[in-house]
Amino acid sequence: MLSIIQKPVLLLSMPGESEWLLILLVILLFFGGKKIPDLMRGIGKGVREFNDAKEHVKSEIEAGMKEKDIAPESPKAPVTPAQITTSTQVSATD
Repeated sequence: MLSIIQKPVLLLSMPGESEWLLILLVILLFFGGKKIPDLMRGIGKGVREFNDAKEHVKSEIEAGMKEKDIAPESPKAPVTPAQITTSTQVSATD
């Protein structure tokens, strides 16, 4: 029973040395020697753009969290009837 469960996991393992060589040989044959540097440059540019976008989103999230921490102000205390009476009496005497 345990061997049945483990079989799919073994199919998802990383390729060994011979598999990597076969993959590299197929890539070399498919793209040719002159196109591989351009392919690697494109992959590098894509990874760089992804990392820049990831950092941009991270900084926006952190800035939003800082704004949220600063923004909450203490709620104003409700005005009591005694304060209204006092303020109207002072303004009436002026």
